[in-house]
Amino acid sequence: MTTRTSALTAGVLAMITLGGCTSTNDPAPDGSVPSPRGSGDPGLPPRAREVSVRGVDPCSLLTTEQLNRLKENGIPRLLPEDTRRDGPTCAFDVDATTPSYTYYLEVIATADLRDWTEGGHFKASATREPVNVPGFPALIHYAPSRGVPDCETLVGVAEGQTLRAETAPDGNTFTRQQLCDMSTTVAKMAVETLETFR
Repeated sequence: MTTRTSALTAGVLAMITLGGCTSTNDPAPDGSVPSPRGSGDPGLPPRAREVSVRGVDPCSLLTTEQLNRLKENGIPRLLPEDTRRDGPTCAFDVDATTPSYTYYLEVIATADLRDWTEGGHFKASATREPVNVPGFPALIHYAPSRGVPDCETLVGVAEGQTLRAETAPDGNTFTRQQLCDMSTTVAKMAVETLETFR
């Protein structure tokens, strides 16, 4: 299990990671200042409500019932700080049978969803597509890969804050679309739980 954990941690570190936030509150030609966009992208729905992830333990974002539905069979584990990308990250293993994979949930209190569409996390070669997470703007996001595919779902839970859910398989068993669907399912569950905290 130690070798597998190290490999998964290395995989997470190898994925795209860029920092920084941007602001688009420059004055318009008429001198007015536009209000911040809650969706981070004009093509995404507005956020129905704000749900902060500041101070939230990502390992608490899936209930026992949700973990059972996901067939998670280990103990949720908080990743060490030096292996994180943008915020506290929890790993949930599904490896009792093959194919095995890990779900990751990350709470990001320092980057808005629009950071992936036009800011410091933007990468022209990555694919971003709107996805339905009721009440919140959300994207699936992935980079080109010639090896094992991956996919993450980014949810704009609050202004300047994002929830990231990712599915990382141990092999090439799943298609990209399956991984995106799986990460979106986990993102929806985590948002449902997060909303009960407030």
